[in-house]
Amino acid sequence: MPKLFTVNNDYHDSRFDKWFKKNVIDIPHSLIEKIIRQNKVKVNNKRTKSSYRVQKGDIIQIFEISKIKPTKNNTKIKYKPNKKELGEYGNYIIENNENFVIINKPTGIPVQSGTKSFRNIVDILKDTIYFRDSKPYIVHRIDKETSGILIIAKNRKYAQLFTSLFRIRKIHKTYLAIVYGKVNKSIKIMRDNLIYFEDNKKITQKAISNLRIIRSNEDYTFLELNPITGRKHQLRKQLLNIGCPIVGDDKYFLNNRKRIKTKSLMLHAYKIKFMINNVQYNFKANYDNIFEDFLKKKFKFL
Repeated sequence: MPKLFTVNNDYHDSRFDKWFKKNVIDIPHSLIEKIIRQNKVKVNNKRTKSSYRVQKGDIIQIFEISKIKPTKNNTKIKYKPNKKELGEYGNYIIENNENFVIINKPTGIPVQSGTKSFRNIVDILKDTIYFRDSKPYIVHRIDKETSGILIIAKNRKYAQLFTSLFRIRKIHKTYLAIVYGKVNKSIKIMRDNLIYFEDNKKITQKAISNLRIIRSNEDYTFLELNPITGRKHQLRKQLLNIGCPIVGDDKYFLNNRKRIKTKSLMLHAYKIKFMINNVQYNFKANYDNIFEDFLKKKFKFL
């Protein structure tokens, strides 16, 4: 007999894999995917996906729950920042209120820990004064190599609110990027069908981004980008598709183009705007010295 669970309001609109970790057993994402593939999980008597957003009142059946065991290496070791590092993060805070924090994330550090990363934003911020009476809730991500604006909620209510706003595209983001080559002036919008792989299955997702040229020369173009959809590595993939990959991108590049060594990816989450309770919020994150120095050197301005 399966074990039955009913989703309560605390986890309404959360991803299934997140709900599973919190309510059944904290196991790696890969094992959750395996359990789903083996048809050992049903939501409202139907098969589900790890990305499914559970709803209040959903009935979840878990089959052979006694056989689900945590892996030996499942114990996570939290990153412990030193006092100097904690103090430095005060310089990155753009907004701090009772419900959320906006930070200007430095390049080279991931939002959360992973198999290839130990030092991360979440483990640093949770030990700062900004989360003394709460814990960080991640509501979106930007790549480790990308700098710029990141929203972190302080409570479950606002975490769910931001997640919903992102899903219905009511949060508008603006990025700045420096790319190789001279972008064609006729390109105002990029539309692509990007390919991803999930559970060894090929998935195609529509990606749309607006593009505006700020400056250009024969070697580089300085761009303003507004992603309409929110796909993984969307801007990096789309710019590669038009033959103008981002400077410093070691994952998406052209083999026949000479690349220069840079200390970071020239992609910056510059602005974000959204509305909550009829209040409009607008935030801007200045780019770092590496980005600014590259602009000065290659475009002779600022």
